[in-house]
Amino acid sequence: MTQLSAILVDDMPSALDILSSDLKQFHTDIEIIGTAKSVVEASKLLRQQQPDILFLDIMLGDGTGFDVLEIHPDLQSKIIFVTASDEFALKAFKFAAIDYVLKPYSQEDLSTAIEKAKSQIQPNNEQLSVLQQSINYPNQRPKKISLHTSDKILVVNLDDIIHCKSDNNYTEFFMKDNTKILVGKTLKHFADMLKEYGFLRVHQSHLVNLQYIKEFIKSDGGYIVLTNEKTVPVSVRKKNEVINVINSI
Repeated sequence: MTQLSAILVDDMPSALDILSSDLKQFHTDIEIIGTAKSVVEASKLLRQQQPDILFLDIMLGDGTGFDVLEIHPDLQSKIIFVTASDEFALKAFKFAAIDYVLKPYSQEDLSTAIEKAKSQIQPNNEQLSVLQQSINYPNQRPKKISLHTSDKILVVNLDDIIHCKSDNNYTEFFMKDNTKILVGKTLKHFADMLKEYGFLRVHQSHLVNLQYIKEFIKSDGGYIVLTNEKTVPVSVRKKNEVINVINSI
């Protein structure tokens, strides 16, 4: 069994104690080489040694976990973000497509996060930027979203997404530059994320960016014509909602 090193950063002593205890008891392949309760303490530790895994709380007494990452831009550690139950924070993680552990966590949650950290590539700087912006400005409309494809992670502007189409357990994104992006998440996942930000699910299989709607055609069951001249069907139960939304634009 390969031994991995870890540093734990959390401003709550009780949370540090619980995580330390859980790692020692259930994850004997991970050796804790340091703990920190602040940005300053974490930065000092990371100057001395870089762990294989960094457990990083988002909100710290003297700053945020992002401050730690900005101080150490070349950090090679795998990061497991730890966050308390906050709807804005959780939404931010979804937009950035970055995994996290939600406090209080279950042993299954912790094990899953560790396995992902061992096997996955690090979040890139663009993803971290999406996460930081979403957390720092929770009341603002996010400008970007991270999309996981089968072989890479793309960070795209929300305003460049024209519409999304369901493909079983996948979602196909149709972009302003005519490219397509296939993502391994359901349409419902993105419909729930984007409904507050100018996107409307007009059909079981279609999610549309309202700013790209050109017109609604009532014949042939009802369908939307987009600004790129593509058409999208509208379900019977969504027809009145679509008409009301278009009239309000």
